[in-house]
Amino acid sequence: MNKKILIINGPNINLLGEREQSQYGSKAIDEIKKECLDYSKKLKLSVHFEQSNIEGEIVNLIQNCRNSYNGLIINAAGFTHTSVSIRDAINILKIPSIEVHISNIYKREEFRHKSLLSDVVTGGIFGVGTGCYILAIKALDNII
Repeated sequence: MNKKILIINGPNINLLGEREQSQYGSKAIDEIKKECLDYSKKLKLSVHFEQSNIEGEIVNLIQNCRNSYNGLIINAAGFTHTSVSIRDAINILKIPSIEVHISNIYKREEFRHKSLLSDVVTGGIFGVGTGCYILAIKALDNII
């Protein structure tokens, strides 16, 4: 079986490397994507990256992945704390899902302490920097 994982990144993740380097580090999203693709090849996984600043597009990506992917990794970014629609789409999935955050959301502003996704995903990884994506790929490989 060719295991397929979809990685979805939410708003402003396209600006990694430019924005708030004290929180997110200096790696651009293209560097993270390359690291993930290289790592997934070693595991014989197929990984596909998506990024959107638009909530409805993220919901569509989640809905569309349910029949064509074996696992989902999502960094919903700011939508983590606000989007019931993304939460509901993940809750419908029958595939394992991992929530990731580059920063530790519990060491940040109070409004970031609540994730609307955490209770509907299989697991979560946060606060370990951009390596959270590799850890999530490894976790999904073990799960699926």
